[in-house]
Amino acid sequence: MREDFMKEKPVLPLLLSMALPMVLSMLVNSLYNIVDSFFVAKISEEAMTALSLVYPVQNFINAAGVGMGIGINAAIAYHLGTMEKDKANQAASQGLLLAVVHGLVLTVVCIAIMRPFLEMFTTQEAVIDLGMRYSVIAYAFTMMIQLGVTFEKIFQAVGCMKVTMVSMMSGCVANIILDPVMIFGLGPFPAMGIEGAALATGIGQTLSLVIYLAVYFARPIPVKIGRKWMKPEGQMVKKLYGVGIPATLNMALPSLLISLLNGILAAFSEVYILVLGIYYKLQTFLYLPANGFVQGMRPLIGYNYGAGEHRRVSQLYRLVLIMSGIIMAAGTVICLLIPGQLMGLFTSNPETIRAGEMALRIISAGFIVSAVSVTSSGALEGLGKGVPSLVISLCRYLVIIVPVAFVMARIFGPTGVWNAFWITELVTAAVSLAVYRKAVARKG
Repeated sequence: MREDFMKEKPVLPLLLSMALPMVLSMLVNSLYNIVDSFFVAKISEEAMTALSLVYPVQNFINAAGVGMGIGINAAIAYHLGTMEKDKANQAASQGLLLAVVHGLVLTVVCIAIMRPFLEMFTTQEAVIDLGMRYSVIAYAFTMMIQLGVTFEKIFQAVGCMKVTMVSMMSGCVANIILDPVMIFGLGPFPAMGIEGAALATGIGQTLSLVIYLAVYFARPIPVKIGRKWMKPEGQMVKKLYGVGIPATLNMALPSLLISLLNGILAAFSEVYILVLGIYYKLQTFLYLPANGFVQGMRPLIGYNYGAGEHRRVSQLYRLVLIMSGIIMAAGTVICLLIPGQLMGLFTSNPETIRAGEMALRIISAGFIVSAVSVTSSGALEGLGKGVPSLVISLCRYLVIIVPVAFVMARIFGPTGVWNAFWITELVTAAVSLAVYRKAVARKG
């Protein structure tokens, strides 16, 4: 495979060839998130609340894998752009070793903290019990997540987007099929309830990893993984963590935000915790496809930056910004037109549906402008500039939204929390443009 196509092919066809497989797989992934929650909601509203409370820790596990994967992706793409194949092999091999270590640590820690974590947000023993039953099984597959995401980013770094599309879609489709079978007990399978949802998720994640391994050993790619490149080397580990830690924090910040907002909303009613949980499931249908374009952009921007093609870097950024904006505009229209029907997918409680309708209409006011933050943060990660990317995410998920939500909740109640979302997106968009331009101006 020739990797120099990343700086030779016209920018728009190149971006589409890299991004569309990711957009498609992200759409299936977001469909899985919604279907999974749909079936869990059929167990009981307590089960859906438990899933909402477990989500931040579950998201942190995914964030740790994806964040480190982004660090590996950026290092591989950059070194391929500078024609340093040996360093690209080091990035892949040492990144995989670190993923194993992270998987072991996260499995033990997340299972250990789960009960006290749940008790911070609810006193309902039924919700805590359901959350524990789900999380212990789900977290047992942490190693599969870390390794699967590492291979995903390695394949993406060399332009093998169709492989990652097939792997991700296979895992998601397996989840979608197994969810009702294992939750409700179809055919020879016993009814496992919320444990069945967790097991279906883990089997899907394992299937994705198996596909990556099969393709890696059956078909050569420009990057190799081997013991001779696996011994940790200071500069490479620093480079991987230099992007990987900020990228992990970028993706983990939503988990922290949800936990903090749950704390604010719990003072009013657990109905609002459920509404927030449903919103975060629904918004994946927008942000995951937009992230598909970002994933297609990252290796292209990294490669072209390493090759000194700064004009192509700017073209890629603008194209992804436009495409993300179009996706967000579509999401805004949908949330304004049918918010009640969307909430009705997860609950039949009229009070919850009414609260959710208002929340979706208000929050959606910030969707379009959020494309600026999403694109800028992803582009900076692709350029290997993890800290500026983290600055954007800190504004979006912590520094601005939490104090605004806290103050507005005191004045307007739960409605104030929903308004904090669009206010934050507006301010963060302005910050994002400034941070991106300043970081790119400092070439190198």
